[in-house]
Amino acid sequence: MKPVSLLLIFVILCSCSQKSEPVETSYLKPASEFFPKEKTRVMVVGTFHFDYPGLDVNKTADEDKIDVLVEPKKSEVTDVVEYIKEFKPTKIAIEAFDSWKATDKLRGYNEGKYRDERDERFQLAIRLASELKLDTLYSINATSYDEDLIKLDSVYFEKLFRDFDFQNDDPYNAYYQAWFKENSGNIPKVNLLEYLKHINSKESHQYGFGAYLVGDFKLDNGRGADILSIWWYNRNLRIFRNLQQITENTDDRILVIFGNGHAEILRQLLESSPEFEFIEFDTINS
Repeated sequence: MKPVSLLLIFVILCSCSQKSEPVETSYLKPASEFFPKEKTRVMVVGTFHFDYPGLDVNKTADEDKIDVLVEPKKSEVTDVVEYIKEFKPTKIAIEAFDSWKATDKLRGYNEGKYRDERDERFQLAIRLASELKLDTLYSINATSYDEDLIKLDSVYFEKLFRDFDFQNDDPYNAYYQAWFKENSGNIPKVNLLEYLKHINSKESHQYGFGAYLVGDFKLDNGRGADILSIWWYNRNLRIFRNLQQITENTDDRILVIFGNGHAEILRQLLESSPEFEFIEFDTINS
């Protein structure tokens, strides 16, 4: 063997025998150590609309609709109400504008009115507020920036939103339609509380928000992304801002009842915020 080869082997063996110095990590603190440990707890209950107003993109077939005023769903609504009570909310926020006059409706409910309203705001939010002796309901819904944009520049608005109609040939739309149909079809078959736990799971919320990231989101490279940002995502950011504004301190326990499409994004925002602790809906009794 040539001398140079022996020298090379010697160098390699020496290199392998040397122990690497331990990496100092004691100074690397987790981000959470820089923020207060106490946070305002928020539980978001994403729902379908109990009265089926038909305003959402995905419609429920007539055969899959339920009547929350008729058994067995009537008793199942009561089970949902009793379950949510375990969270002990001090404030309840709903998908409504100030013009809906939620607190006035709460007072009317306390006087015996609105008992036959199917809307989840009555069946869940107002009923809960009444039975928990809360005197205020908070309306935190918001419009999105696209409604401002059309007033500022209708020509640009029309150009931007051209062909944004949820009609496209993206194959992922077929996957989502199958999932949505399956979910809607299960409502009459499954206990309402278990159904709400299912659609409020982390996985359901992640995939639900993903529905906005396919189809028309892919219009003209970035145009679909621009639409989503000033339409749907912007609206939910504004809703989140309204939630911040009704938060007074870390003793608040805020219940948010909204359409589940909103809950998907509110989860993301609440989990990222240093001010709030997101409470999973299916962990109230755990």
